[in-house]
Amino acid sequence: MAKVDLVQYLVNRHKECHKPCPEPGPVITISREMGCSGTQVAQMLVDELNYRYHFKSNEQWRWIGKEEIQNAAALALNLPPDEINYVMEAKKKTMMDDILHSFSSRYYKSDRIIRKTVREVIRSIACSGRVVILGRGGVAITRDMSQSLHVNLEAPLEWRALRVSEKMHIDDLKETEAFILSIDRQREEFRDYFGGKNTDYTRFDISFNSMTLTIREIVDIVIKTMEIRKFIY
Repeated sequence: MAKVDLVQYLVNRHKECHKPCPEPGPVITISREMGCSGTQVAQMLVDELNYRYHFKSNEQWRWIGKEEIQNAAALALNLPPDEINYVMEAKKKTMMDDILHSFSSRYYKSDRIIRKTVREVIRSIACSGRVVILGRGGVAITRDMSQSLHVNLEAPLEWRALRVSEKMHIDDLKETEAFILSIDRQREEFRDYFGGKNTDYTRFDISFNSMTLTIREIVDIVIKTMEIRKFIY
């Protein structure tokens, strides 16, 4: 499914989110610490599911990430994507920022409305099933769905710092570690916003050490778990 078509599909699903969802899922959420290969895991997982099970279902598995969710929420609210981005990064406005912005922008929507729309977009696509959601608080938003599996990718900070510094061409490892920890905090705050701090709604089913396991091994284990739980046949 093309990106433009996927975004429009997410918007259409959002508009129908008030309708009952009797058998939601299956949905897989992937959370990851900064420096772990979340995108590669999501892509390979979807490719493998479609390769191994395409003859058993007319519907393809797909994965969605920050860009598609951000654009769908922006389109649903008639906002520029940049107006959604700060919320997607778990940033918060001060009360004065909020008041000034409401007078200065014709696009103004409160943080609460934006976050509510982001939640509805994610929730509605999860209800449709056969989807892998990368980040964006997916674990907290879909935890109550019986056909959901929640995966976390983690690794030692030093290992992640080496990967990120190489990718972003940062020479100072301490600077890289500080950057990584700030992104980790943002992602945790985003999950906490939807699920509550230190609650069962932000706990994962499986955590993988990305330093010691290959992407292929992680994907194979996830698929085996899906088979055991009867998400796929």
